[in-house]
Order: sequence, then C-alpha cells, then structure tokens
Amino acid sequence: MSQSMTIRIPDDLRKQLQKISKAEGKPVSDIVRESLKRYLTLYEFERLRAMTIPYAEAQGIYTDEDVFKLIS
Repeated sequence: MSQSMTIRIPDDLRKQLQKISKAEGKPVSDIVRESLKRYLTLYEFERLRAMTIPYAEAQGIYTDEDVFKLIS
C-alpha cells in the first residue's frame, strides 16, 4: 500500500531536485523515493555493522583484507 507524505524542504534543495528530475526524465517523487530507500538501506547496514564490529575484532578481524583472507 502506498501513502502520501508531505515534507518541507528548502528552496535550494527543491531546485536541485527539479534540475535532476529534468535531467533524468524522472518525477521528483521517484528521485525522493529512491533517495530515501538508499538512505534507509545504508542506515540499516551501518547499524548492523556497528553491532558486529566487536565480535569481528574479538576474532582478530579488523579490515576488509582480513575478511577476504578468511573467505578465500
């Protein structure tokens, strides 16, 4: 189910959105939805990452290279 939401944004942000909308041929609402979805995904990733870091560090895993060594 879809619901509408009203938000207030500064004029400069609205102008940027309209510029991108025109350049990409997408409605502003699509750009806002995609942006919000990306933000929420990144937020959840960072939240989960923060929860797992202590466990990884306890195992001596500190870098991406450490992870690749373990899974290779």
